[in-house]
Amino acid sequence: MKALALVLAIFLIAIQAQLWVGRGSIPHVAQLREELARAEADNEQARARNAQLQAELRDLREGLEMVEEKARFELGMIKSDEVFVPLAPAAASAARR
Repeated sequence: MKALALVLAIFLIAIQAQLWVGRGSIPHVAQLREELARAEADNEQARARNAQLQAELRDLREGLEMVEEKARFELGMIKSDEVFVPLAPAAASAARR
């Protein structure tokens, strides 16, 4: 009977040792949870950056009309089959009215 109690006590001590200092110990699990939280935060930042890059890419692919409009109005560029007619400042303000 004493031998059985001694074996059970040794098993209990071994289980407690694993709980406090082993691979599945409470401090180890807490450390793994912190690493998981950091990795999830990094992933969320990467997702946000990817969404931003995808939006920029979509704008670049679909935004050729905007580029053409900026080139026309800001740089005064014209197509080869168009005729450019400059307006004098007084005529431009009268035309706006």
